[in-house]
Amino acid sequence: MAVLTVREDGWHVERIDIPHEAVLDKGPGRRRQEKEHGADDRPDCGADTTIGYYDRHAEEFLSDTAGADLSEIQDIFLDLLPEKALILDFGCGSGRDAKYFLKRGYRVEAADGSVKMCRAAEELAGIPVRQMRFQELREEKKYDGIWACASVLHLSKDELGDVFQRMSRALKGGGILYASFKYGSFEGERRGRHFTDFTEESFQAFSGRLEELSLERMWLTEDVRHGRSGEAWLNVLLRKEDLD
Repeated sequence: MAVLTVREDGWHVERIDIPHEAVLDKGPGRRRQEKEHGADDRPDCGADTTIGYYDRHAEEFLSDTAGADLSEIQDIFLDLLPEKALILDFGCGSGRDAKYFLKRGYRVEAADGSVKMCRAAEELAGIPVRQMRFQELREEKKYDGIWACASVLHLSKDELGDVFQRMSRALKGGGILYASFKYGSFEGERRGRHFTDFTEESFQAFSGRLEELSLERMWLTEDVRHGRSGEAWLNVLLRKEDLD
């Protein structure tokens, strides 16, 4: 797949060739499409409902995601970390990524809000998994890297600001944060879970308000899960300032 890389303001923006109609998320037509696929204009369904969704649909979710190959993105993240770095897999889901990092020789801690996801991740990755909400992260200067793959996207933008600051505090100076979001401008309930989507422009505006975290790279990828081709994801890498 052809990739176009553009430098803007010192950071990378990379675009992939995804069908135009699969990426645009603006205007009433897209709002109608969201509703047809389960989106809702009602207020945020809340963290309890989102966590409950994963507990109720654990088997389906594990079948859909545990075998997804994200090695290209995982390796981009790992290449920025020192050897044997300590990584927090934050919202670890099935434990797929934690297992990959462990096999590559990294030290890993993992956490998820869903009890059933924690149990599944412990079985797959072979490490203890902490059951916790994102807002319960209180570590300071502990991790070399934080991996938040398709996880913090379930927070509202107001909640995201707080949680990104918590992740920043948990990183060592110079540490790397990876996160991914569905591509678009939608925020609200979609099929029983809250989602906050981002475009390059909206995430740049959001990240510009974060203290100590600088945006190093963002790029689009196509969903690798079976039957999901054409769905776009925004990947972002941020680095914590090294003030030590």
